[in-house]
Parts: sequence; C-alpha cells; structure tokens
Amino acid sequence: MIDFGALLSNGVAQFIGPSAIFFALLALGLNIHFGYTGLLNFGQIGFALVGGYGMGIAVATFGLPLWAGVLVGMASGVVLALLLGIPTLRLRTDYLAIVTIAAAEILRLITRSVSQTDFTGGTQGLTGFGGTYAAANPFTQQSYSFLGLTFLRNDLWAMVVGWTVVILCTLLTFLLVRSPWGRVLKAIREDEDAARALGKNVFAYKMQALALGGVFGALGGIVYALATQSLTPDFFSPAQTFFAYAALILGGAGRVLGPVIGAMVFWFLLSITDGFLRQATAGADPLLPFIESQDVGAIRFVLVGLFLGLLMVFRPQGLFGRRQEVALDGR
Repeated sequence: MIDFGALLSNGVAQFIGPSAIFFALLALGLNIHFGYTGLLNFGQIGFALVGGYGMGIAVATFGLPLWAGVLVGMASGVVLALLLGIPTLRLRTDYLAIVTIAAAEILRLITRSVSQTDFTGGTQGLTGFGGTYAAANPFTQQSYSFLGLTFLRNDLWAMVVGWTVVILCTLLTFLLVRSPWGRVLKAIREDEDAARALGKNVFAYKMQALALGGVFGALGGIVYALATQSLTPDFFSPAQTFFAYAALILGGAGRVLGPVIGAMVFWFLLSITDGFLRQATAGADPLLPFIESQDVGAIRFVLVGLFLGLLMVFRPQGLFGRRQEVALDGR
C-alpha cells in the first residue's frame, strides 16, 4: 500500500527545505541573467562553487572570521563574472553559454585535483569552517515538530538563515527590476541594438547583471556549505545548473517570485515522485514490478522532465510567468 500521508509530509519538507533554498538562490541569479537581461549562463553552479569554497577556504585555511569569509565568497562571484564577461559579453549570447559551462567544469576539476588537496581538500572535501555558524544556532532541542513535520535543529537553523537570504535577494530583485536600471535590462533583453541606439552602454549593463546574478549564485554556495558543514567538489556538477534552470522555467522567467516558487515546486515534485516510486517498487508484491528499485533515482527525473516538457509545450512562460517575458533576442 502507498502511504500518501508520508509522501505528502516528505514533499512539504522538501518544499521548504535546504535543497529548495539552494536552487532558489541559483535560479534568482539566473533570472537576473536570463529572465531580465537575456544572458545564457550555463555555468551558474560555478558561481556557487567559488562562493562556497571562497568562504570555506578563507575561514578554514586563512583563519578569517565567518563574516569576512562570506564577503570573500561574494567577491569571488564578482571576480568570476568579470573574468567570464569581459571576453564574451560583446559577442553573441551563445559564446557566454559555452564559456560559462566550460569554466564551471574547469573549476570543479581544479578543486578536486589531488594537487589542491592541502588547499581545497581535493576529492575529500573541505570542512572546519562552520563553527561560528553552528554556535549561533538558537534551537536547543534535537528536533522540532510543526504541523506534523519534524525538522532537526541544524536543518531548521539552515532553513531560517537560508530563507532569510532568499527573501533579501528577492526583495533586492523586486526593487532593482522596477528601477531605471531594471528597465534598461529588459530593453537589452528585447533588443540590445535599440538600447544601444538610445545611448545605453549595453556591455556595462550586461556586466553588472552578470555580476549581480553571480553574487546570488555565490550566496547559494555559501548557504549550502554552511547548511551541510562541508564542501565536496563533485556536488558542483553541471547538472545542478540545469536543475536551477528547470526551477526558473517552472516558476516563470522574468518574474520576481518565479524562481523561488519554481524551486520549491521542483523539489516537491521530485520528492513526491521519488517517494511514490520507492514505495511502489518495495516489498514482495510491488505495485510496479517492472521497475527495479535501483532505477528509481533516474526514473523520477524522467517523469519530472516529461512534466516540464509538457509545460513548455502548453505553457512556455511557466506557472506564473508571462509569455512575452520568455522572448529572447539572441544576437
């Protein structure tokens, strides 16, 4: 029998859990890049990597306080944006896509290199940077229950910190996209030649958007690192960028709350699908005997991908987006 109560409770826990927070921050950055400016960044996970490792190395290796480490992580996102944007943003958008996905993978391979073990931890990962963060945890009990959901104290603290960061980033996005600066970004997305003809420095605005979205991605890496108290290079794989794009598309590109809601719904769907398949393939008389239990992890992505494909066919603007927001001038 399928325990729908357990499915729903696990789904709701993922709906507001640390994974949704991480991908909400990545998708918020992609929304600045793609949703408002029309930049195809396929290496957002690279910004998360330099943010998380910038903070972790600054604290664990160089002994800086946590607040300084966070600033180093955010600054690392800006530096990466400059390194990627200066040679590519004057060209077509597909060049940025190629450079960003390649750069993210290069950074991951360098970070996991044996030669960098003393600096980044190599394949073993990096720890020892979260003591101040853990000591600030105000929750004293081992676990807390709310409306039938149970959260460990560390997860609850990570959710409080993470959602606070998401709210602040969302508020900043709301203010910026309604300012003259945000209107210029939309003009560049629609027709950058027309924006240039009106006297706007398109390259400068693109660079600013790339840096801001990169900082959001770096914050995602920082929040993830603090929530897990560890950094592992292989977590920062290219697939994570496309999960963030899936969250952005699901919620609606070019909408302030689109990436946040999209990330929450995306992980809710993954949790429900995974839980259902695992229950349906377990036991001596499984409901779905033709599916092997070891294939559940892959099949859940197939089913969620099928749902996203149908969404793109019948509602390409996402759940809460507007159709005109997904038009992209790819010159």
